[in-house]
Parts: sequence; structure tokens; C-alpha cells
Amino acid sequence: MLRVGLTGGIASGKSAAARVFAEQGVPVVDADAIARELVEPGTPLLDRIIAAFGPDYRMPDGSLDRQALGRLVFAEPVQRQRLEQLTHPAIRQAMLSRLAHTDGPYAVLMVPLLIETGMTDLVDRVLVVDLPVELQRQRLAKRDQPSAERITQMLAAQVSRAERLARADDVIDNSGDLAQLERQVRAWHQKYLTLAETA
Repeated sequence: MLRVGLTGGIASGKSAAARVFAEQGVPVVDADAIARELVEPGTPLLDRIIAAFGPDYRMPDGSLDRQALGRLVFAEPVQRQRLEQLTHPAIRQAMLSRLAHTDGPYAVLMVPLLIETGMTDLVDRVLVVDLPVELQRQRLAKRDQPSAERITQMLAAQVSRAERLARADDVIDNSGDLAQLERQVRAWHQKYLTLAETA
């Protein structure tokens, strides 16, 4: 099975692209969704995170206070590395497990930090959803309404646009509207079906 790693900067349009792939019947393994499942109340990973960062990051209902932890790790790179050392191996293992139970000519692994985490070894091709940084900032501000400082911290936590494009095998230009994005995804779908046949 051909494995396509779908990635891009924050607010680049990865989720929209993944949705269109899924509409074509393509299995999509979503690292963010897996990450949320792995830290649900009662999970070993959540217990390890609370042990590492303290009880203040557990909500009254037992769930992880993702906003508070996010503020900490985006402001302090050392704390972000601590969190990633706990979470990334577990996410990687869960993704491999999902892939083992996936069928089809090809699958999409949607991993926001595909390059940063070294998970490119899990995929055959890297598909980057790209847009200019200023447009990315505008979309992020509109979507989540973070402060300008928080936006800068979030962008700094990811590789640069230039580095991401340098690592890409394939690129979707998401500087236009949703219809333009959808057309590009459908075109890549056809190309990946062809590549999967010859792989």
C-alpha cells in the first residue's frame, strides 16, 4: 500500500484536504485525532503527562487541560520537547497499528509535524499543503483568535515554509478558495491511484 504523508503549517488547510481524500474513499489516519484519543481520561499517557507537568493540567472532569498545556509548551520550547518525548512515540505506534488494519491502494497519514518528528520514514511520499505565511497568519487569527505573540510562537514551533517545501514530493497550493483546494486533491487522488498500481 502506498503511504502518503499529508502535512503543512498550522491553519494551512490540512483538515480540508484530508476530508476530500476521505470523500474519495481513501483511508485517512489522523495523528491529531489519535493524539486526542491517547490522552482521554483514564489513559496511561494522560497519567504520564500529569505526572510530568503537574495536577494543574488536569480538568475537574479528569480530562487534559489542552489550552493551559498549549500555552505552556508554545511559550517554552524545552517544555514542548518534554511533552513531545512523551506523546510522539505513542502516536507513532498507534498510527502504525491503524495502518496495519487499513486496506486500499493507498492511505493518507495526516501528520502536522511529519517533518519535525521524523515520521517521514513512515511514508512513501510527502504531500504539503502550502500557502504564504502572511495568509497563514490571517487564517489562524480568524480561526482560533490567538494573540499575535501566540501566533508567532505557534509558527516558530514548526519548520519553516521553505524547509517544508524542500522536503515535499508533492504540493497543494491553498492560497485560493476551497473549490480550488478540492480540485487539486482530486487530481492528486488520481495520480496516487496510478502510482499505487505501479508501486
